[in-house]
Amino acid sequence: MTTRVAIIGATGKMGRLVSDLIDRTEGYEVVARLDSHSDLDEMLGAEIAVDLTRPDVSRTVVDFATEHGLRVLVGTSGWNQEGINSLARRLTDRDDTGVIIIPNFSIGSVLASTFAALAARFYDSIEIVEAHQPGKVDSPSGTAVRTAELIGRARAELGPVSAPHTDQRARGQQISSVPVHSLRLAGLLARQDVILGGTGETLTISHNTLSPTAYESGILLALAATRTATGVTVGLDQIVDLGFGSDTDGTSK
Repeated sequence: MTTRVAIIGATGKMGRLVSDLIDRTEGYEVVARLDSHSDLDEMLGAEIAVDLTRPDVSRTVVDFATEHGLRVLVGTSGWNQEGINSLARRLTDRDDTGVIIIPNFSIGSVLASTFAALAARFYDSIEIVEAHQPGKVDSPSGTAVRTAELIGRARAELGPVSAPHTDQRARGQQISSVPVHSLRLAGLLARQDVILGGTGETLTISHNTLSPTAYESGILLALAATRTATGVTVGLDQIVDLGFGSDTDGTSK
């Protein structure tokens, strides 16, 4: 059985990557490729809408798709917890649609964020430095936001991290009490370092994306899960069994 897919943001880098990947994968067919000049009605007739647009467009795309009974895979950064919670409330008791939001399709990135959440219980001093190519329009990255939120959940009973002088702009943006610093530099694709400090030591958990091909396995896993998705699911870690229990739960049904 073939699943019909519409790609919104098909002319962007990720859009082209996903389009080519689906064309090479049995069981899927791209029936619509939308760009900034397309009418959203063009996605109708698909079963899955893949949103690879911009933060200021993504919510409109998701709202339209879910209102028309499509399931949605979101690869656009910029979704905050408030927006996710609002979407989850709207999809309550609906079994004809669902949304999966993936801040990062890389398996390695998901593992690094999970490792950081596991380590966060043992260190009070934690900061994140994320770096991307200069064309990335949002900061902090969705991956950094997701990582900070996982750290915050892991430390729920311990309290916020120790982050002095956060009133100074150079100290970064606080997310779940974790200072996050964003770099946008030529020559980079994507890198994230979570730095944890303790008495007499530091621990750095790093992930470096060297090629967009790193996203392909995660994209296929997310597409397969979207076929039957209901409610709102956030993070590839909620699709792949990483074997670490439910401390990083990001599913809202």
